[in-house]
Amino acid sequence: MRIGLVTEGGYPYVGGDAGLWCDRLVRGLGQHEFDVYALRRSRRQEDEGRLELPPHVSRVRTAPLWTAEQDGKAYGRRARRRFAESYGQLAEVLSAGPAGVQGADPPAALRGAGRADDPGAAPGHLADRFGSALYGLAELARDEGGLPGALRSDTAVRALERACRTPGAHSLAREARVPDLLTVAAHLERALRPLSLDWYGDDALGAADLCHATAAGPAALPGLLAGHFSGVPLLVTEYGVHLRAHYLAAGPDTVTPAVRTLLAAFHGRFAAEVYGRAAIITPGNAHARRWQERCGADRSRIRTVHPGMEASRFTEVGEAPDRADPGTLVWVGGVEPSKDLVSLLHAFAEVRREEPRARLRVLGAPVGSEGAAYLGHCRALAAQLFPDEAEGVHAVGDNPVSFEEIGGPDAPTLADAYASGAVVVLSSVVEGFPAGLVEAMLCGRPTVSTDVGAVVEVIGGTGLVVPPRNPRALAEACVALLRDPERRERLGAAARARALELFTVEQNIAAFHTLYLEIVSHCPVRRVVLDEAGKPLPFAVPAEAHVPGRWTRPTARAVHRGGPGRAPGTTPWPAPVPAPGPAATEGAL
Repeated sequence: MRIGLVTEGGYPYVGGDAGLWCDRLVRGLGQHEFDVYALRRSRRQEDEGRLELPPHVSRVRTAPLWTAEQDGKAYGRRARRRFAESYGQLAEVLSAGPAGVQGADPPAALRGAGRADDPGAAPGHLADRFGSALYGLAELARDEGGLPGALRSDTAVRALERACRTPGAHSLAREARVPDLLTVAAHLERALRPLSLDWYGDDALGAADLCHATAAGPAALPGLLAGHFSGVPLLVTEYGVHLRAHYLAAGPDTVTPAVRTLLAAFHGRFAAEVYGRAAIITPGNAHARRWQERCGADRSRIRTVHPGMEASRFTEVGEAPDRADPGTLVWVGGVEPSKDLVSLLHAFAEVRREEPRARLRVLGAPVGSEGAAYLGHCRALAAQLFPDEAEGVHAVGDNPVSFEEIGGPDAPTLADAYASGAVVVLSSVVEGFPAGLVEAMLCGRPTVSTDVGAVVEVIGGTGLVVPPRNPRALAEACVALLRDPERRERLGAAARARALELFTVEQNIAAFHTLYLEIVSHCPVRRVVLDEAGKPLPFAVPAEAHVPGRWTRPTARAVHRGGPGRAPGTTPWPAPVPAPGPAATEGAL
């Protein structure tokens, strides 16, 4: 089958996010034909170059997210009226505020359970009006062009102002001033740039059997339009929830309450639209799945597919006898404030009081300028907590905490970094899918982790989990493992077995292959195939054309007869078949 893979700031670029995961997926599914549609985040990404693509990637089309390509078209009276109607409708929906939020920040409103004001419980007419406005703008861009300029025009700002001044507007939206409205209009213009792309015809995504969006943000918008214009089914993969990332980024210190309210409304409604239109949604963990369900995703369409890790590079360490110093704790990762190394250092101070010969190795490079400043702070704190030891325990001047980078003589590879410790520690306060823990598990190392993100789901019963920002609990767990070598060995072996069962590349690829076939079998794209004279050719695309192998495909041209979200003649998504394989099901906790 032909897969339209839509990426955002990642594959096929060398330095992109999720590029490695997408590359493994494409190379592992050589029986399918891939077309890659990449949204670029910066010019630098293009300059860094692309990965070498396998032969079954037929084409790559790219578009920038950091700028809008102008087509120089000016709207006439009819086009201006169409734009005013669609954008005005969008502004009215956003001015009503985020679904379920009554004066509170969206994250606080999402913490409750079973409330009638959940994001997914928005009034149906508002959800319908949001979709109508979104697709109305898309149809205008297809028919007339010129949308980027219209989204930045005074007409857009005035539409937002009128909507915020209506009696039914959210109380915080009514407080919006001109600078707030300009900020919101600029954000919407950036978010809606994919509407103006030429990716939705029969020579692009419209010709795909399936559209696979690798995120639920801008990458999902082309998938929505492919479904709207041509009936192409959509698969959405989220390893980090886009809506959650927006809430974390748009904090009270970054934008005004009015801007935060309007943008939260847009991203919340957009997430609900994506989840409602997708044939299947594949979160990477149960934590992401809960966010999706609270934002309106149908539980029957969700399949958890854990990210796949390359296990072979950890095989030697995982299968070799443990030769690490029995008193060494290891932390591996990118240094930044969310990793909470400060709590780890305070915890290690308590560990030292119980186990004077214990050592802590912090292995990792700082992430950005903020990470560099945080690393400097942690070094200063370590020097304060652990002044040079007296002779007899350690040599004078030998600090029990070391800060190193992977690639040095003591840790030339990532596997060597994990192998150097008897226990691997994770101290984060914010975490999505903890890939570092999976790597430690593949190395056969016992772990002590904070209960954040998908940590409990990944660890299962193979490691110790403590509350975040609790140095005492972290220290007690570390001491318990340092004093019990037999327990460390049992947990390490169980952790490696669990990682090999649930979190390998092979499991990930097999899960997506099964899901591709499941979606196409239930939601085939209806095409009318014409011969050279323009007459229909019935049965030109037989069912076996979707079966992997060397089957004859028609050479005549295919004309889509799609409708909004679904091709004509198709039925609503049926009851789900059993989820495929361990990697595509909820991991046993």
